[in-house]
Amino acid sequence: MTRFGYTLMTEQSGPRELVRYAATAEDLGFDFEVMSDHYSPWLTEQGHAPYAWATLGAVAQATSRVGLMTYVTCPTMRYHPAVVAQKAATVQILSEGRFTLGLGSGENLNEHVVGEGWPAIQARQAMLREAVEIIRELRTGELVDYRGDYFEVDSARLWDVPDEGIEIGLAVAGDRAIESFAPLGEHLIGVEPDSSLVEGWNAVDGAPRIGEQARAIGQIPICWDPSEEAAVQRAHEQFRWFGGGWSVNADLPTPAGFAGATQFVRPEDVADSIPCGPDLDKIVESVSAYWKAGFTDIAVVQIGDEGQERFLAEAAGPLLERLRAAAAAG
Repeated sequence: MTRFGYTLMTEQSGPRELVRYAATAEDLGFDFEVMSDHYSPWLTEQGHAPYAWATLGAVAQATSRVGLMTYVTCPTMRYHPAVVAQKAATVQILSEGRFTLGLGSGENLNEHVVGEGWPAIQARQAMLREAVEIIRELRTGELVDYRGDYFEVDSARLWDVPDEGIEIGLAVAGDRAIESFAPLGEHLIGVEPDSSLVEGWNAVDGAPRIGEQARAIGQIPICWDPSEEAAVQRAHEQFRWFGGGWSVNADLPTPAGFAGATQFVRPEDVADSIPCGPDLDKIVESVSAYWKAGFTDIAVVQIGDEGQERFLAEAAGPLLERLRAAAAAG
């Protein structure tokens, strides 16, 4: 059965609003909720970037059923992996076993702020591999010493270890990344509905099989609004960065950089890639690309803080019903 989630997007809402949306989304019946972990919004028009981990602690107390997840945390520069392990263990305890630690190699936008530069992709992936190895060792609760090419851990242990453990989801793209990371994680995270990601993961020896032990977790932006024109304008204002693709988005350093890179993107260009307006069937059709590609879990991003409460009050419930019916029929 396909599971449907709601995105708590820190780039477009403040912390108190995110906690309120989380509780409402749970009441509406979403299966899980994912939270971005950013130091900066993509564009200044989005206007927010609260600390994800403090907000997750509050969300864990404001909800009781939905799964929770970072989508995704970079455990290599802004945070040392030993600290990420401690944060994940704490949120897992607070949520009573509902948390999954989503990890990825990060974006320049968020990681350059600590003044350590921005490595090339090969180095970033090597750093992520070491970070995952450290987190896997620490989640056992045992004393850990680690000496790698990028990280050192000196006599560290987690003193509060959740009984349920800490499952790790890894954002991967490309055969080399899948082969390297699939044996290290419990779940796949994919940023596009590409069936080769699922097939490649399942083909790796030692990797948990998606659809059995593992989940494949995707995410898709939508912009529901009673007015299609208003939806297109809001999506263009706040999400035109999305069209650059992750190979570009990972390397731009500031919202000003994203503004410059997208200055010639038109509203109709955004509407071609993001379903906008009141038509729920059009949204379902866009989301369906993920379950057709073999993804088990799909989170929707409703674009913009403005109109978020109206989306939750008027559209989210009926959209969930249509998504579940379409996924079951498919």
